[in-house]
Amino acid sequence: MDSSSLDLNLLRTFLAVYRSGSFTGAGQLLGLSQPTVTTQMRTLERQAGRELFERLPRGVAPTAVADELAARVAAPLDELAAVAGPHPLPGGRAEPVHLAGPAEFLCTSALPALAPLVAEGVRLRVATGLTEPLLDELRAGRHDLVVATARPRGRTLSAVPLGDEEFVLVAAPVWAERLREPLAVEGPVVLHSAPLVTYAEDLPIARRYWRHVFGRRLSCPAAVTVPDLRGVLAAVTAGAGFTVLPRYLCADQLASGALVPLHEPEDPPINTAFLVQRPGRPENPDVARVRDCLLHTARSW
Repeated sequence: MDSSSLDLNLLRTFLAVYRSGSFTGAGQLLGLSQPTVTTQMRTLERQAGRELFERLPRGVAPTAVADELAARVAAPLDELAAVAGPHPLPGGRAEPVHLAGPAEFLCTSALPALAPLVAEGVRLRVATGLTEPLLDELRAGRHDLVVATARPRGRTLSAVPLGDEEFVLVAAPVWAERLREPLAVEGPVVLHSAPLVTYAEDLPIARRYWRHVFGRRLSCPAAVTVPDLRGVLAAVTAGAGFTVLPRYLCADQLASGALVPLHEPEDPPINTAFLVQRPGRPENPDVARVRDCLLHTARSW
């Protein structure tokens, strides 16, 4: 396909659709209505003489022709966008940086680390949630950076490893005195007599720990579920039972003795977090400052 004869505005819209995976998402990126994006893509397909996107019940999928076109135009359009630069707000202030990720990490690690940048004038808009919905919102232009608990699928997002979080099986001293020695002798079945406090009913973190460390399926039901690991931490520290937590989240309690590791395997389960960004957007310089600060902070996990 000869891209040199195609309209530049249509190519910008094409690249936004390609990267966001939907006409609606592209419209949010570009400030256009969904019907306008649809009309532009029909025009581009007519000019190209080829279908660029397969229309799906939810979003679109690029054809091989679209893959080829994106490979040819992405770098030049990104360079042009970089020359144009971000649009400052009235008074010379940079736009806010929209950051999203797990509430626990943002509140306990990210926001304290970013406080000096805020004091220097960086403005933040923070959202919390689960990884997949947040990545969908990133593709649609609602966020600048997302802390993800898994590497995003596809090629529309740029992800760099942020750090590894180690999971640890913990309880308050009153439970540790009852459980540590029997656990070492009899195995994890002894934990069934103690209350399990967890993030969700399907026990996602605890199930992973059981598979990785004990090599078996977890069959212990939850006594308490709290959809925020800080709540899990508070309940277990107060003596509600046992749980599995990221070590960074309970490091202070472990250091003070308020929590005790019930088991310390040589190979604990580890999950890699990623800092994810949508490429190709004229970058607010403060986004780079926030990104660099988070990457530096992660080294201290």
